Amino acid sequence: MSGTVFGAPTGLLQRLRRTEVGVTDLREAVAGLQDAAAGSGLRLGIVDGAGRGPLLDLQEAGRRTRVNLAELAVEMTRAAVPATPEGVTAALGAWLAHRPVPDSVAASVGFAVLDWTDPRACVLGWRVVVAREGLLAPWRPSREATLPAVHRTRSSALGRSAVLESAVRLVGPVALWTVPGVQGGDTALLVEPERMLAEMAAQGLRLREAHLVVTPGRPVACAETGVARRLVAEATEACATVPWRELPDLGWA
Repeated sequence: MSGTVFGAPTGLLQRLRRTEVGVTDLREAVAGLQDAAAGSGLRLGIVDGAGRGPLLDLQEAGRRTRVNLAELAVEMTRAAVPATPEGVTAALGAWLAHRPVPDSVAASVGFAVLDWTDPRACVLGWRVVVAREGLLAPWRPSREATLPAVHRTRSSALGRSAVLESAVRLVGPVALWTVPGVQGGDTALLVEPERMLAEMAAQGLRLREAHLVVTPGRPVACAETGVARRLVAEATEACATVPWRELPDLGWA
C-alpha cells in the first residue's frame, strides 16, 4: 500500500482505535519543527485567521501558504493519524514535504520527469519537480511567474535531467532503466533517449523499433513493440507505451 500525504498508512488496529487530532496537538508539532524547518529555509508560524481560527503560516523563498489548523486537524483525524506527539509531528512533517515549490527553488534545482497530465492517467507530459525528503514535489508556477520565466525554468530542468546518473539492467529482451540517486525520478532519463539506445546496443540489446513502458515514479522499461505492449497489459499500475521517436513531441503537464 502506498503512502499518503500524512506519511505511511497506519495499521488496521490503529485505524480501529482512531483518536482525534486537535489544534493544540498541531500547535505543539509546529513548535517542535520550527528549528529544523528554518535550517532548510522554511519559516513556520501560527497566525490569527481573523475569525477563521489559527492558521499555519509557511514562508519559503518568497512563496507564502496559509492553512487553517482546525481543518488540517480534521484531515489528520480522518487519515487515522495517531493523536500522540510523535504521530502528529511525523504526519505534519510528511504534510510539509508536499508543500508548494517556490518559483525560485524550481528554477535553481528543479529537474524534469514524465507524469500524467490528466486525472484518468491517459496522457503523459513533462513536469518540473524538486526532490524533497524522499519524494518528488511538483512545481506549479505561481501567479507571479512570467511566461519567459516558466520557459527558462523548464529548459533548465530538462538540462539537469540530461546529466543525471543512470543505470540499466537487461532482463531478457527488456532493458530496465533507473536513476539510482533520485527516488522516483527514473523517467528523467527520457530527455535523451538516443543515449539510452546507444548504451543498450553497447550491451548487446539492439531494438528495431524501441518502445518505452512509462510508469511515472517507477523504472523505465525499453523493449520491442510486442514485448512493451505485453508489459503494459500485465501491469497493475497506470502505465503507457511510448515509441522513442515520439518522446520529443510530448508537452508539459
